[in-house]
Amino acid sequence: MKRSTERILTTHTGSLPRPPDLLEMVLTRESGRPVDAQVLAARVRSAVAEVVRKQMDTGLDVVSDGEFGKPGFSVYVTERMEGFGGSNTEPRIRAEAADFPSWSRLRTAGADFKRPFCVAPIVYRGKQAVTTDIQNLKSALGSAPAVGAFLPSASLGVIEYTNHNRHYPSLEAYLFALADAMKEEYQAIAQAGLLVQIDAPDNAMDRSVSFRNSTLDEYRRAQAIRVDALNHALAGIPEEQVRYHICWGNFEGPHTHDVALRDIIDLVLKVRAGAYVVESCNPRHAHEWQVWQEVKLPPGKVLIAGVIDTTTNFVEHPELVAQRIEQFAGVVGRENVIGGTDCGFGTFAGRDRVQADVAWAKLRSLVEGARLATKRLWG
Repeated sequence: MKRSTERILTTHTGSLPRPPDLLEMVLTRESGRPVDAQVLAARVRSAVAEVVRKQMDTGLDVVSDGEFGKPGFSVYVTERMEGFGGSNTEPRIRAEAADFPSWSRLRTAGADFKRPFCVAPIVYRGKQAVTTDIQNLKSALGSAPAVGAFLPSASLGVIEYTNHNRHYPSLEAYLFALADAMKEEYQAIAQAGLLVQIDAPDNAMDRSVSFRNSTLDEYRRAQAIRVDALNHALAGIPEEQVRYHICWGNFEGPHTHDVALRDIIDLVLKVRAGAYVVESCNPRHAHEWQVWQEVKLPPGKVLIAGVIDTTTNFVEHPELVAQRIEQFAGVVGRENVIGGTDCGFGTFAGRDRVQADVAWAKLRSLVEGARLATKRLWG
């Protein structure tokens, strides 16, 4: 885990806008229509090389494969594990739906990715797929060395959130079965010398969905089980090779029922990770940098603060980015801050909320803002 020892480093959350031709092939495959597997694999490989070079040219320090080999940050897991079947067609209702019915109707319009249930024992069969992800990224890095590189992987909680249990006797049993399966993926990434990023929007977001009718204590107890299971899956991986990402959902909406960061921060910090990637600049949570005045970042840990929004086509001014970085540096220390994004720009194929050219402009603004902050923080 690199630290901002001499300047503010920059990164993002993993997914980036897919090239149009790759996006077309991914969506064709997801619709059940035939796609030449060799042609798709070759295009993923070349697209990863292109996007790594583009991240480097933009000035980003810690880069990813753009998640180009996956249809979505979480839905890919059912392609890599046995035990899923059927289709959950029940709509996911957010707590804000009753307060803002017109927004809710707009949000739920359109097709959704398939959400099969867990109907049998979970077995990981994704060794070749994750190996391909690793090889594609490392090959791209060979021609464009970076300060660091990471591969995102779905958290156990977001898998459980997406693929409900119909097989295991309890939530805990299901989560630990997922842990035993997904640890193969987590370990493969780490053993390849890359950072593994655990994408866990469920840690914050699910309070307003699955647990919208529950008490905060009930939600926290459920999250504690998810954290225990995740730590079981991460056992043996050095903490400095793990990034843990939380957010409140990568969408523009009211967010009036979001759980406060203060109410879950202790659970976040229990995850065996060297860096915590926290959504920090959307209008509902931008004030929560103050939480770090009350809850100290543990020694040796890094805060990757979201200083770029991923739900609107506004391009943040570099001066605003610098101010946000400096706020965090003032409370956790400049060496413990890395500038990042709230979430991904290509979370699900075909659902980009930010246009590709705007997304790259935002990332350039992130880099420039970090340079401005560096000048002021280091003098």
